[in-house]
Amino acid sequence: MREVYDCDLGCPVQNTLQFISGKWKSVILYHLFENKVLRFSEFESKLPYVSKRMLAKQLSELEADGLIDKTIYPVVPVKTEYRLTEFGKSLYPVIRAMEIWGDDYAQMVAREAEAQANSDE
Repeated sequence: MREVYDCDLGCPVQNTLQFISGKWKSVILYHLFENKVLRFSEFESKLPYVSKRMLAKQLSELEADGLIDKTIYPVVPVKTEYRLTEFGKSLYPVIRAMEIWGDDYAQMVAREAEAQANSDE
């Protein structure tokens, strides 16, 4: 587990960010909230722009922090599944808020681009 910061304003945000601030961690968590269980190859399909090395690193860190569980099945080829832990599930409101904000931002950018295109005519 990570350290809990004992300080003034901003520390609750810092405490949260230490778990989700990796380059792809929030996106990985988002996909697990959407799909419940994913295999490594499914993450690769959902995140085609992320290298295997980076994906493995981010998954490993999420597992080490207790946010996800990794289950390896003794079959050939090896089957590995990832799912959220109860601790990981507690981040749902945070990831959902990021999703909503991201959608709102994308809509704002689209409206601004449309307004710019209309003013150029």
